[in-house]
Amino acid sequence: MRVDVVTLFPEYFEGPLRVSILKRAQESGHVQIMIHSLRAFGLGRHHVTDDTPYGGGGGMIMRPEPIFDAVEHILADVPPEKRREVPIILLDPAGRPFTQEVAWELSRYPRLVLICGHYEGVDERVREHLVTDEISIGDFILTGGEPAALVIIDAVVRLIPGVLGDPEAPCHDSFAEGLLEHPHYTRPAIYRGWEVPEVLCSGHHQAIARWRRMQSLRRTWERRPDLLLRASLTDEERTWIARWEAERRALLRPLLEGETESTERGSPK
Repeated sequence: MRVDVVTLFPEYFEGPLRVSILKRAQESGHVQIMIHSLRAFGLGRHHVTDDTPYGGGGGMIMRPEPIFDAVEHILADVPPEKRREVPIILLDPAGRPFTQEVAWELSRYPRLVLICGHYEGVDERVREHLVTDEISIGDFILTGGEPAALVIIDAVVRLIPGVLGDPEAPCHDSFAEGLLEHPHYTRPAIYRGWEVPEVLCSGHHQAIARWRRMQSLRRTWERRPDLLLRASLTDEERTWIARWEAERRALLRPLLEGETESTERGSPK
């Protein structure tokens, strides 16, 4: 895979791309990550890349010419009829949410172009006539698209076959099956009096798999119940969730009854 990043701040990527899995993935030839300075395509001797918005208002808008020129330069080696096959992605708060499913989708492309937005945004003609996709990594505002680009690169590259030592690892990650991952333990078996669950030391692989599935479901039910709405569950797993719900209601009932009694006592007669 090749990933091209268009940014006003190429130095932002120097550290993260030189460590850990991303470094090894590049050294092994599984991915080529190219960082392109948008300033190199800026206008005039000052390499201008932004301007004031038509219609007034605060902030600056990224001009279309440098972005178009940068992307066309990057894809100069791609035949014109093949260019639409290369995703050109604008990192933007208005884009579709980035999920593990989207990461898998992008990992299947041999090439990606990521455009890092800045200031108040980009000229709308970039959205309408250049980019093929817009992605947001969350409902919050960043100073620019660079952190989002790094998140996407990291999430996508680790899914490329051969990048991780364990080829099955991505299939067991949190969100890989639409659920949060189960708890993990390692040595020592007892630490400060806290013991590793007995089943994990039993050597009984079927029991271990069942325990892990149950813990994954419980953690998802507790922390991200919204994910269960689209999860594929067995009848037994639905029974587990129904039991947890009943236990929760039983724990809350005394509190709710106490609030009701307190309200009744305080009501005017």
